[in-house]
Amino acid sequence: MATIDPAAPPVVCDAGPLIHLDELGCLDLLADFARVLVPESVRSEVQVHRPSALTHPAVRLVVITPTSSTEPAALEALARVLVLHTGELDALRLALEHGRCLLLTDDTAARLAAGNLGVAVHGTIGVLVRSIRRNRRTAKQVLAVLQSLPQQSTLHLKRSLLDSIIREVESSI
Repeated sequence: MATIDPAAPPVVCDAGPLIHLDELGCLDLLADFARVLVPESVRSEVQVHRPSALTHPAVRLVVITPTSSTEPAALEALARVLVLHTGELDALRLALEHGRCLLLTDDTAARLAAGNLGVAVHGTIGVLVRSIRRNRRTAKQVLAVLQSLPQQSTLHLKRSLLDSIIREVESSI
């Protein structure tokens, strides 16, 4: 099993990956990160939709409120154009406050905003694929999860994209 680097930058998590990884039985993959920061607004959203994601024994989520209640001008503009919701906005604000970090989100608008703000971003699929490189799951295990994704998760993904990811994982077996 891969070791955790305590000096690694934090991960800021939006609701989507918490919910979807829990639905897929893969929330334990977040334990691979040294710190998983969750804005209070995201915690509240997850509490409504998938409360079990907040109590996984292998994952220690650090619930935090962004220190600034105002957005930088670039984030404010992107929030208006992309119609970001409170959870995504707080996750982006928190990611900006913590500098070099990784934002986990499955929301297309939040991913676009993160890219424009220079914030590294991955989603549920990225965490699953990363688990192969980190020796947390085998390629066969991830393949099984990906194949079950449409039935087991509320993650909305184009079938063509999912098929492409499945082919990529299959090629590594």
